[in-house]
Amino acid sequence: MSLGTLDRTPPPIFKQGPSALSKLILFSALALFLMVADSRFQLTQPLRAVLATALYPVQWLALQPMRIWREAGDYFITAEQARKQLEAASNLLATQTIRSSQVEQLTIENSRLRKLLDLREQLKIDSLAADVLYDAADPYTRKVIIGKGMSQGIVLGSPVIDEFGVLGQVTLVHPLVSEVTLIIDRDLAIPVLNVRTGVRSLAFGDAAGGGGLELRFMGSNSDVQQGDLLTTSGVDGVYPPGLPVATIDRIERRAESAFARIHCLPLALVSGARHVMVLQPQSAQIPPRPAEAAVVVPPKKGGRP
Repeated sequence: MSLGTLDRTPPPIFKQGPSALSKLILFSALALFLMVADSRFQLTQPLRAVLATALYPVQWLALQPMRIWREAGDYFITAEQARKQLEAASNLLATQTIRSSQVEQLTIENSRLRKLLDLREQLKIDSLAADVLYDAADPYTRKVIIGKGMSQGIVLGSPVIDEFGVLGQVTLVHPLVSEVTLIIDRDLAIPVLNVRTGVRSLAFGDAAGGGGLELRFMGSNSDVQQGDLLTTSGVDGVYPPGLPVATIDRIERRAESAFARIHCLPLALVSGARHVMVLQPQSAQIPPRPAEAAVVVPPKKGGRP
């Protein structure tokens, strides 16, 4: 008997359950449904929170060797480095002391002017300190995980800063940890103000992945210069105004385009921050809009009142 005449189909006794193609179609449809449902209705958010809480002890244990190594490296620092750091810290403290006295005087004058002009007082900023635990595992995003969550009062959308400027924004909150999207992430935008000119614009994470920011929709004849300081404008209801964000590093004016390409360098330590401050979003402190009065329609002439 030739091999071509052999029946290669399995006996009927082994044919159990649906076929592989029907399973593929079923699970593909289920996966597509879960992705759409999670995107629209956040169905898996409670499950993510439970898993993050359950895995927190494992993550904590895994981070201990790195933390011990870092603390050991800080302990065995040389005397010369310690002296330089102490000198730099002393100079920074003296500078901050002078600025603090000036800011206090300006705050008093600002308060008096606001009372004179009958303007609303500026919002107070509540903050919470946190440690950066590790970088997020997704290689296509720029995110870090901090060691504070819902149980410590962290809310979604909170701005995050370090000692130099704006670091990012809280985009995912779990009971014990939170995920912070850095300002250099291509999906994050932040309203900024050019301190020199007073012009407001939007800074986006560099889509090319160069670790910077990009000012978009700025005309080729815009008044921008290399070295201009960009701060938060405060018009979005999230970031308080006046926080340092970046400095303009490079300007490319192209004749074939109506917009200039403006590259900026972030001031915060986006690649090496260890301690951060989480601020309360301004939207949580802004009073709600007054209820609109009902429109009274006058009765027509000759009709009933």
